[in-house]
Amino acid sequence: MIRYLGKRILFMTISLFLIVTATFFIMKAVPGGPFTSEKNVPDEIKAALEAKYGLDKPVHQQYIDYLKGVITWDLGPSFTEKSSTVNDMINRGFPVSAHLGLQALAIALFGGITLGVVAALKHNKWQDYSAMVIAVLGLSVPGFILASFYQYFFAIKWGLFPIAKWESFEYTVLPSFALAALPLAFIARLTRSNMLEVLSQDYIKTAKAKGLSTFTTTVKHAIRNALLPVITYLGPLIANILTGAFVIERIFGIPGLGREFVLSITNRDYTVIMGTTVFYSIFLVVMILLVDVAYTLIDPRIKLADTGKE
Repeated sequence: MIRYLGKRILFMTISLFLIVTATFFIMKAVPGGPFTSEKNVPDEIKAALEAKYGLDKPVHQQYIDYLKGVITWDLGPSFTEKSSTVNDMINRGFPVSAHLGLQALAIALFGGITLGVVAALKHNKWQDYSAMVIAVLGLSVPGFILASFYQYFFAIKWGLFPIAKWESFEYTVLPSFALAALPLAFIARLTRSNMLEVLSQDYIKTAKAKGLSTFTTTVKHAIRNALLPVITYLGPLIANILTGAFVIERIFGIPGLGREFVLSITNRDYTVIMGTTVFYSIFLVVMILLVDVAYTLIDPRIKLADTGKE
């Protein structure tokens, strides 16, 4: 177990190093610079700005300095917000995105698993068809259209919720449901397909033959084994949903990390682009590791070992 985790952490470190390197040199390859604008900036001012932010140094020296900054978690200053660093912007935006993401994740998990289980238990009946219609709509309707739909009907027409901003709980309802729609639909379809497979297994038939109720058989035996693919999906989903939903945050005026990322691209704020990318990458590889560990909790037959055997 310890050796396995050690190897995974080593591979995570290598992956993050490659991501940081690729992100840095891609940003350097993009034409223009952070101080490029429609108005011509005098060469003296441009040179002074580049010297202040270390952009006058050779590329290899900038790369080494940036690697040192990532290791010490000092992601540098923002080129557009003079009073803020990238760390400040992450510390400011991530709690908002995480709050929104956790609510959306709870909705997606509860709704998706419930729809999937009901659809599997009522296979080829109206409950199954209804659940799959909801899933197809969630997968096919883009998030920005769904968000606009919610705003028009629930905020403007019926006045049930605020249309935008981020102040109290009622402001979080519409963006949470808009953000949860796609993962909810995917989890529902994933749960249904795996539940159908599990329900056809011999041990489920044996449990029913012993007189166990449908509820006991489903909850105690079927759901647990059907959730392994869902757990796999949760790794990248959690990283993506907690670190900022660019479109949803933009539409609802939410001051999260996704909004900071979009504005950094618009403003060519390279340090913010690289910093948020590195932050997301770290979150992603950590969540993938936690998913692997969660396998052993869901299914005791799976062991984390160095032999490659289960």
